[in-house]
Amino acid sequence: MTMILAEALTKVYAVAIKEPGLKGTLNHFLHRTYRSIEAVRAVSFAIQPGEVVGFLGPNGAGKTTTLKMLTGLVYPSGGHVRVAGYNPFRREAGFLQKITLVMGQKQQLIWDLPTLDSLKINAAVYDIPERIFQQRLGELTEMLSLGDKLTQPVRKLSLGERMKAELLAALLHQPPVLFLDEPTLGLDINAQISVREFLKEYNRRYQATILLTSHYMADITALCDRVLLIHEGQLIYDGNLERLLTRFAPYREVKVELATACSAEQLLTYGELAALEGCWARILVQREALTRTVARLLAELEILDLTITDPPIEEVIGRVFDTGLVV
Repeated sequence: MTMILAEALTKVYAVAIKEPGLKGTLNHFLHRTYRSIEAVRAVSFAIQPGEVVGFLGPNGAGKTTTLKMLTGLVYPSGGHVRVAGYNPFRREAGFLQKITLVMGQKQQLIWDLPTLDSLKINAAVYDIPERIFQQRLGELTEMLSLGDKLTQPVRKLSLGERMKAELLAALLHQPPVLFLDEPTLGLDINAQISVREFLKEYNRRYQATILLTSHYMADITALCDRVLLIHEGQLIYDGNLERLLTRFAPYREVKVELATACSAEQLLTYGELAALEGCWARILVQREALTRTVARLLAELEILDLTITDPPIEEVIGRVFDTGLVV
């Protein structure tokens, strides 16, 4: 069974138009007019059980609106959606047992109470028996390395610890479908790595289906083989992350440290000069010309150090969004 299915999913918002000044205020009150904003336009995709899929797009592209339709918080203007065999907008008890939604900028834990108190409330809401509650609490606490943090008031936890506690609360009923909207937002590097490792282990252990949005590309590269790209409400790519990088980054980065400084004009004979600072240079070289170009560099210049890397994934994704082309 396909776990998440969206077919021509569309959402149009009616937004009131208000002109400035007193006349505009009166007209807005007495004769309100609207314009339509198409937040999501005929988006279609299918996600199979156990898949971890990245959902990428610039701010305002329609990612959060799509997640809200998939979780039943927003009713679609058009199209169809099924999640774990359910129509999300009906918000049936069986459906709510199957999913969870974690938003990095929202919290469900009660600020002044220990995390454990909020977890007990969640256990009661989901009707989780005490024995199973204790078992899952132990497993998740160990996986998240929360230890004795559960007895501290939420306000006394660090941002990383609070995010882990939010994940624990969201996964206590062991849902097979996870919708994660910026789960590492604002976290430091160590906390981000910890959350990624937890999600990877949770997926491996429970075969959970995960749809993940993030502006941290390290989240996507660490967890997702497949990505969906949305731009101005339209799905412009659905496929393998590596294939996307190969198509939109047909070059490699060659970073060199020279014994003596060279002019930009001289280095341009080897490829596109991305940066030049003193004796350090960053040159973009077409993949098919890489071996030949590196051989020329080593033969013609006195090089102290040379490294070859792929371009930053942020640059590649940004290039896709800049073009806005369906790929």
